[in-house]
Amino acid sequence: MAELNSVRLKDILAKTVGPAPWYWKTFPAIPSSSSQRLTWTHHGKDGALAYGVTLNVKDQPDKPLIALNTYCTPFVVPPSSLGVWCPEGRHIRVVCFDPAILKHFDLAEIAGWFKQSSDRIYATTAPVTEFEIPLALSAGMHNIEVPAELRSVDELIVPTSYPAKGNDDPAFALYIFYLQAGLLEVLPQKWFTKSQYEIGKQWITKAVRDPESHRIFGECFGVGNFLLEEDGCRIERWIDKVS
Repeated sequence: MAELNSVRLKDILAKTVGPAPWYWKTFPAIPSSSSQRLTWTHHGKDGALAYGVTLNVKDQPDKPLIALNTYCTPFVVPPSSLGVWCPEGRHIRVVCFDPAILKHFDLAEIAGWFKQSSDRIYATTAPVTEFEIPLALSAGMHNIEVPAELRSVDELIVPTSYPAKGNDDPAFALYIFYLQAGLLEVLPQKWFTKSQYEIGKQWITKAVRDPESHRIFGECFGVGNFLLEEDGCRIERWIDKVS
């Protein structure tokens, strides 16, 4: 097993994709079957497009193909598609777009949208497929129906809020999607409870599996970076903590 040293884990975590808009610089390069190069653009902290993140053809930020509101996390769907997961009410929504057929739209269409809309994704081209999973699933493994267009993705780790009945019950969980296999593993984070953390101000932003040791580790905003025990539900140690 690889040595789980803090420097190596922090380097992996720094490159792990997190949600819009805070982690937009970690967003993956999106391949396209066309000759156009696609890039992500953050539209600054002020004005009608404040904190907006869009996907556009390189050097054409005024002609976006898709816009992502808060909490959206993009991922690559091999060989050349764009996946996005995001919270939608009491569900996790997973969508897949074909970048080659996305139509651009004017920035005026999304002016003010990021602050006013509860919708997470804006595009004038419909996704090729999508599905939703409820947030209240019990701990353990579940069979799920995965569209064929998303089955080229092996594993997708989704940190999400979790319905806690009491102050000492898990208020966050990791949903581990094994899309190729049509399986979902729910890992309630037993350490993240209302009695221990400020829910809302502190939250799990991203998590990743170490490709060598296969252990899961992640970032808890406002607290620090953590390494989970082998069961994926409890903290073994903090990689570092916010002072």
